[in-house]
Amino acid sequence: MSKYDVAVIGSGPGGYIAAIRCSQLGMKTAIIERYPTLGGTCLNVGCIPSKALLDSSEHYHNAQTHFETHGINTGKLSVNFGQMIKRKAEVVQQTCDGVAFLMKKNKIDVYEGHGSFLDKNTIEVAKNDGKKEKIEAGKVIIATGSKPASIPGVEIDKKRIITSTEALSLSEIPKSMVVIGGGVIGLEIGSVYARLGTEVSVVEFTDSLIGTMDATMGKELQKVLKKLGFKFYLGHKVTEVSSRGKTVTVKAENLKKGDTIELKGDYCLVSVGRKAYTDNLGLDKIGIKTDERGRVEVDGNLETNVKGIYAIGDVVKGAMLAHKAEEEGVFVAEIMAGQKPHINYNLIPSVVYTWPEVASVGYTEQQLKEQGREYKTGTCPFRAIARARASIDLDGQVKVLADAETDEILGVHIIGPRAADMIAEGVVAMEYRASAEDIARMSHAHPTFTEAIKEACLDATDKRALNL
Repeated sequence: MSKYDVAVIGSGPGGYIAAIRCSQLGMKTAIIERYPTLGGTCLNVGCIPSKALLDSSEHYHNAQTHFETHGINTGKLSVNFGQMIKRKAEVVQQTCDGVAFLMKKNKIDVYEGHGSFLDKNTIEVAKNDGKKEKIEAGKVIIATGSKPASIPGVEIDKKRIITSTEALSLSEIPKSMVVIGGGVIGLEIGSVYARLGTEVSVVEFTDSLIGTMDATMGKELQKVLKKLGFKFYLGHKVTEVSSRGKTVTVKAENLKKGDTIELKGDYCLVSVGRKAYTDNLGLDKIGIKTDERGRVEVDGNLETNVKGIYAIGDVVKGAMLAHKAEEEGVFVAEIMAGQKPHINYNLIPSVVYTWPEVASVGYTEQQLKEQGREYKTGTCPFRAIARARASIDLDGQVKVLADAETDEILGVHIIGPRAADMIAEGVVAMEYRASAEDIARMSHAHPTFTEAIKEACLDATDKRALNL
């Protein structure tokens, strides 16, 4: 039986990054992955393939709507959907192959199969051919991620009633799709198909989209997506989903009026979040505690109640984000090595990769109101920014929240072009506890989208915006 200092169960962004950092710190490391390719949900059926399709569909949408304005005549456009899916698969393969290369480079042993605990230091790896193998590890990191959640009474058949996994590999462009859930996943995948001509209807239980973000972002995104043809049914509870032939029927109750609507589509995408994946992991054998939602309970060092066993990423409490898992992977490796790392969970950014993108870090306006904290607001619409006018990216705004007394930036919220990249400026500023005036006095290249951040900070600083 092979012996290791550390064994990592799961090779998603949290798991493979944790393994690399452990190896860098001199630990003999193994990683266990049940699927033939490394990278977990994010690389295989999540972040990477969805972004590939989002980019492809956005190119097509721009060719339809903006190219003529730019003076580019393209003639009759059409979609080769098979090629679009093929390119997506190639991007996924390249990315997963890159992780496999990193394992070899860092001398990490890879075990393919389902890992489960026999005891706190012994893991059994059940391979796909039926054979089993055991490895011994001084410490273990659980990084098994999450899987799509559903709602009571809805049976996902993976044919017409589907999750994001199936939605990323359809064989056709649907004429219509009903999306249950107005969160990140549903809106991103809905955007892909709406751009390609699908009639998309979104049914959301609450009264707003992307409910974990600042309310202004949800309202602005709803306006933009309506231009794409999205139909929204907010404040509706899904009561029944049925499939007959090539048609799916979704029934939902209006929570305010009490009446019921009926929506039909070629497909129904169930995107109501994700749940921790700990199936057949053997947690009960070694007494690891989980909470009411099935997540592994950990302390401030991400260690479980069983000493020497840690858990990171989607399998523990917190935002289900790849970069959050990565930070936790590095954190645990350095804790094991006796270092003193830190993670500020309030400063882990969230992103929605629609177009325009939505990105957020820090406190929302709603949270500050709940805290009773005095704050001031600065905003800048992208329409006021020359770079946005040049690229015809006029939708959206930057919103900056700052402490009313100290001017320290408390939250940055962006809906607009390249918001996913721009939010890093907000993260850096807040990590160093910058004031809105600090950012307002920094030189921002002209013309750039990031000038909107400067203008919003100027607006928050005694309403000193220069281009509004």
